[in-house]
Amino acid sequence: MNLCRFSNRNSPMRVGLVEGDIVTDLSAEGATSVTALLESPNIPDAVNRILRRHPRRLAIGDVRLLSPVDRQEVWAVGVTYLRSKTARMEESDFSARAYNHVYDAPRPELFFKSLPEKVSGPGEPVGIRTDAKWNVPEPELALVMNSRAELVGFTVGNDMSSRDIEGENLLYLPQAKIYERSCALGPWITTGVTEAAVRDWTIGVTIEREQKPVFQGEISVSQIKRSFSELIGWLYRSQKFPFGTVLLTGTGVVPGNDFTLAPADRVRIRISGIGELVNDVAVV
Repeated sequence: MNLCRFSNRNSPMRVGLVEGDIVTDLSAEGATSVTALLESPNIPDAVNRILRRHPRRLAIGDVRLLSPVDRQEVWAVGVTYLRSKTARMEESDFSARAYNHVYDAPRPELFFKSLPEKVSGPGEPVGIRTDAKWNVPEPELALVMNSRAELVGFTVGNDMSSRDIEGENLLYLPQAKIYERSCALGPWITTGVTEAAVRDWTIGVTIEREQKPVFQGEISVSQIKRSFSELIGWLYRSQKFPFGTVLLTGTGVVPGNDFTLAPADRVRIRISGIGELVNDVAVV
């Protein structure tokens, strides 16, 4: 079941159910927000009650998909793949020992990424900083939780990063990770899937420049070292999220050290069990 937020010429924001090329407008029959659905004790039952009222159906080409979050904070976890650890160690000798330690430590690296209103949705720009020279996308599986710390869905995430800023000093991580249009999510939230099934999914990325691929990569979700329940447990430790939260689970697909994004590049991130998130790059 794929839940989305969308707009059309008649409304700035609606909640929808995506089935193939059709979007069913759940707002027309009472679904006020994605958050309300994710907080339901039984999401399929809540959606099916609405479907029995025969809400209107729209062609997906006639709507604009928005970021699938409305009130959820976005957080991220780092160094969950071996390739991610290696890449972070390559950024600088200064950082190498710390990232080598956190990969094997009981406590994961967790950091705040974005407020919901600052998240880019499908087709919206993602940003590279004016004061950074080494910028990359980070294709990631995103876990979606409700306020009760229950894992209720998954979406595609892009954790944009300025590697030169982070490599200069570990304490610059917030500047390397948190800035205008540094996070994208979409195209929707996929619910009703177990962790065992998700572990069989693949995450892939293609970066296009002047309509030609300049980088491609893919990795299996099974390569994430920590279990989803472990990551969620750490995130919700001594924390409350009254509207739920989204957790980016780290990246295992990292372009080489000679690659940096350029304005107007197109980033395509696909997760086999969800769909594709596409964003163009802009300087912010």
